[in-house]
Amino acid sequence: PSVVNIRVVQKHQLDSIWPDIPGFRLPDMGTPQPYYQQGVGSGFVWDKDGHIVTNNHVVNGADKIQVTFADGLIVSARLIGADPDSDLAVLKVDAPANRLQPVQLADSTQVRVGELVVAIGNPFGLEGTMTVGFVSALGRMLPTETDSTGPTYTIPDIIQTDAPINPGNSGGVLVDDQGRVIGVTAAIESPVRASAGIGFVIPSAIVQNVVPELIKSGHYACLLYTSPSPRDS
Repeated sequence: PSVVNIRVVQKHQLDSIWPDIPGFRLPDMGTPQPYYQQGVGSGFVWDKDGHIVTNNHVVNGADKIQVTFADGLIVSARLIGADPDSDLAVLKVDAPANRLQPVQLADSTQVRVGELVVAIGNPFGLEGTMTVGFVSALGRMLPTETDSTGPTYTIPDIIQTDAPINPGNSGGVLVDDQGRVIGVTAAIESPVRASAGIGFVIPSAIVQNVVPELIKSGHYACLLYTSPSPRDS
C-alpha cells in the first residue's frame, strides 16, 4: 500500500514540418501548436506529511505530475527536490494522513547476495505489480548524467537483482522478505528495453542520506564518484 503509480505529462512545441528552402515562402501556419508527451513510473510514500520518493528521471522536465495510490486515490503532486547525481526526487501531495502509509527502510549495508527480494511497481503502467527474485550482486556502479552536455557521475554500491524490472518500475521499491525497503528500482541492462534479468537498485543507505536533504532544502550538495564514460543501460 506504500507504493504509488506516477503519471507525468510534459509539454513540447511542435516544430514546423516545412523544409527551409531558399526563395521558398512558407505559408502562415499561425501559432505553433503544442503537443503533450506522457510517461509512467513508480514511487513510494516516505512520511505522513505527503512526501513521495521516486527517481529523478521519472519526473525530470514534467509539467504535470499525478499520483495514484494503491486504494485508487488520485492526487496532483509537485516536485519539491531532485538530485540528478543520485537519480532521486521527492514529490509532495496533499492527501489525508490516513491514506498515507510510509515505507519501512532496511539497512542495505547488511544485504547479502542470494537473499530473496521483491520488486513492487508499475511496469508498463500496470499498477501494483509484484515480481520476485534474488540479490544477484552487490557493489555495482550506475552512471547518471546531469544533462546531455554535463558531466557524468556514478552512483556507488548499486544492488543488482534478477527480479523482473521493466519500464515503469523506475522509482518503485525492492523489499526484503519482511517488506522492508532495501532500495529504489532505477535501471535495467537490456538490449530490448525490457527485463533481461539484470536490474539495478539504488540502495536504501543512499536514499536515507539524500531524501531528508531534498525535503529540507530541495537539493543534495554532495557529489558522487566521477565516471570516466557513460554506460548505455
